Amino acid sequence: MHFMDVYEAQYRGCTWLDFTLLQTFMTDALSAAGLPKDDAKSVSEVLIESDKRGIDSHGIGRLKPIYIDRIRDGILNPVTTIDIVRERKTTAVLDGNNGMGHVVSRKAMAMAIQKAKTHGMGMTAVRNSTHYGIAGYYALMAIKEGMLGITGTNARPSIAPTFGVENMLGTNPLTIGFPTDEPFPFVLDCATSTTQRGKIEHYERMGKQLPPGWVIDANGDSSCDTVEVLKALTEGRAALTPLGGIGEDGAGYKGYGYAAVVEVLCAALQDGAYLKMLNGYDQEGKKIPYPLGHFFIAIDLEEFMGLESFKRTAGCIMRELRASRKAPGCDYIFTPGEKEHLIWAFRKQKGCPVPPALQRDMTTLRGWYDLDYRFDWDVKG
Repeated sequence: MHFMDVYEAQYRGCTWLDFTLLQTFMTDALSAAGLPKDDAKSVSEVLIESDKRGIDSHGIGRLKPIYIDRIRDGILNPVTTIDIVRERKTTAVLDGNNGMGHVVSRKAMAMAIQKAKTHGMGMTAVRNSTHYGIAGYYALMAIKEGMLGITGTNARPSIAPTFGVENMLGTNPLTIGFPTDEPFPFVLDCATSTTQRGKIEHYERMGKQLPPGWVIDANGDSSCDTVEVLKALTEGRAALTPLGGIGEDGAGYKGYGYAAVVEVLCAALQDGAYLKMLNGYDQEGKKIPYPLGHFFIAIDLEEFMGLESFKRTAGCIMRELRASRKAPGCDYIFTPGEKEHLIWAFRKQKGCPVPPALQRDMTTLRGWYDLDYRFDWDVKG
């Protein structure tokens, strides 16, 4: 079966909504929650990019639980103030003051890009930030300027180190993107865990169980009950496995090592919080902000052998990979960024799938803020 046939089949039972409607709804909901209008637009732009690329774990599905609920809980500042802690020719450290991670991160990558335009390379680090959406958005910012973009972020403890069962490290993506001469860029945007919490939340919304090996319990055994896993992760009774899975047989130590690299860079470059300091609770069990750290790198490809030369070679490598010998029963090899490109080509005609659980969240937000929207499921109801 063709990739897109399989892809569309998994969304049976969803309502498909227009992207413009979704983005406008997110902007209005965020504005009603206290964000300045421009910041609300910035956040919704990052979130809708995730939905357009088929990364449902980080799009509108996180609008209520990760952003608006945290604003209402008083642990996320809706008005983002950004301080420049230190700045040099090619580097800078910014403080997001527990505001919207998307807002400070867009500024941080824009600064890295500007420094790269002047000096060939630029790197920034951010402290006291919050969840910043899909990391690939910031790599794409650099790509649009003809640059190589790299970013990473730490997160609340989720991953157990190899041979451990305690959730210590965040899902900590190490994301890299660059332009090619193909219709789409190379973007590798993935967690250093086998999966990430957002994908488990998406499975819960879809009513699906987890595959074995994604999550381990306190005994080191695989756990697959989605509802129980989300509760256990929050309570510290379960942990995500690093890339490679349980133990060393599948090379889980590699994912553990990369997660540790991201943790160090995100915390040490800006002298910020790390590991259990990011669990979101104080000693009395009261909710507190997640003071996350990020880093952003932009490299001007013209400083090497030129942008067009880079794009041509990168494109040739991708094409040779796709043309290589296929495994029995497999008729296609994908390269990073290609599935997202295909999904966007499909979704820009059909819209974004909204499962029943997300419909309920959107209906709740509409009621909270008295937003003037009518959705397809209202008619069906």
